[in-house]
Amino acid sequence: MIDQSALLESKSLRDSVLERTDVLDRVKALSLLPDGMHVTTAMVAAYFGVTAEAVRQLKARHHDELLCNGMVTLQGSELAQFKRDVLSRFPGGYPQPRSSLTLYPRRAVLNIAMLLRDSEVARQVRVYLLDMEYAARTQPVENPPPTDIASSTTTSTNASPTSSARPSCRCSTH
Repeated sequence: MIDQSALLESKSLRDSVLERTDVLDRVKALSLLPDGMHVTTAMVAAYFGVTAEAVRQLKARHHDELLCNGMVTLQGSELAQFKRDVLSRFPGGYPQPRSSLTLYPRRAVLNIAMLLRDSEVARQVRVYLLDMEYAARTQPVENPPPTDIASSTTTSTNASPTSSARPSCRCSTH
């Protein structure tokens, strides 16, 4: 079994498990903004039990990787529109950001879990991820997929063209 610290060091290993965003809620409930898709830096920090400054430092060190996983920083008219459309529905009101707001989808939050060293919640997410991967790799396949060409062609042509869409980025793995 792979040690959880491997996720801290290996970008390719992190990339291989980024689709497992369900793990976040299995370890601890992740509260989202009213759009149901994003969290702010402060929300990420609260989820992992670290300071917002720790999240900002991690964002600075791994900016490109987080961008590839959906992180976005809103400014100007984009921020104004987001405030009108989403933040106005935030329960109890939302503190107004000064000039920008960084948003993280679940995939970027999972990426942060694999990068944060000093968070017990992040450690639990990494352990859970690797346990799931280990179980998936060691369980025998009961009904293997068909190997004939006709079956594999049918499967690939029925796939949705948008099912694997990701934000454009400079990542070599996407």
